[in-house]
Amino acid sequence: MTAEADGRAVVRVGSPTERRNPDSVELDLMSTRDVVRVINDADRTVPTAVAAVLDEIAAAVDLAVAAIRSGQRVHYFGAGTSGRLGVLDVAELPPTFNSPADWFCAHLAGGTDAVFRPVEDAEDDESGGAQEAAECVRAGDLVVGLAASGRTPYVLGALRSSRAVSAGTVLISADPGAVAAAEVDVFIGVDTGPEVVTGSTRMKAATAQKLVLNAFSTAVMVRLGRVYSNLMIDMVATNAKLRGRMISILEEATGHGEEACRRALADADGDLKVALVALVSGASVAEARTALASSAGQVRGALALL
Repeated sequence: MTAEADGRAVVRVGSPTERRNPDSVELDLMSTRDVVRVINDADRTVPTAVAAVLDEIAAAVDLAVAAIRSGQRVHYFGAGTSGRLGVLDVAELPPTFNSPADWFCAHLAGGTDAVFRPVEDAEDDESGGAQEAAECVRAGDLVVGLAASGRTPYVLGALRSSRAVSAGTVLISADPGAVAAAEVDVFIGVDTGPEVVTGSTRMKAATAQKLVLNAFSTAVMVRLGRVYSNLMIDMVATNAKLRGRMISILEEATGHGEEACRRALADADGDLKVALVALVSGASVAEARTALASSAGQVRGALALL
């Protein structure tokens, strides 16, 4: 419901996250230990809520994989905590999976300044979201809206603009009954219920969005061949710990000892996937490179060729 107060718009949100949680009504009177217990008890319900929408997450993953394989991109649009989680997810993908920087793009209401401090009324700017999407979203892209309430104008503006240019659309919300569900290709409504602190969606609703984004983007990378077995094989070794992890991954994946793995990695100029394919198949580094190029970088495809 929208009203006016002092000349400014006021919205009364009816999302489940705005209801009072009966388990925390005396929160300010509890001992410190009981406060953290109540929060923890509430947090334990989030994975179950996410488990109820796995089919929808899988459908979103398939749309993202299809988009990227076609040379398109995945965009996150969000505001506040939801938008910051989108920024975090995008930032973590290149160092973890060596994914090209333009595969995933994060858009936050209010811009980069809003990462650290709220930008007044930015999330209420539907036209701003629509304009930002119009400037960067193309047909065949996938646009993922992040809105705990399911009604954030900036996010809905971006989704509507994206749908108008034939981009795929996904909405992740903590309101399973969000009206905007009918406007997107895939709706992921996680039923996290009332927050311990009423309306504070940085709590359970945000935890659910983090879990959904972790599952979504990781599954996309798995489907795109950035994981072999359950090992990161496209990681960027930017420090001593990660260089050591490369050796460990080669040992685990190939059964060879440390010295052989070090030599193979050196021969492959530090390319973990090339070293892995060469060690497992017994082929030369040059043959391993050729096989990977012929299989779109898929390790199992390259091994099958060899």
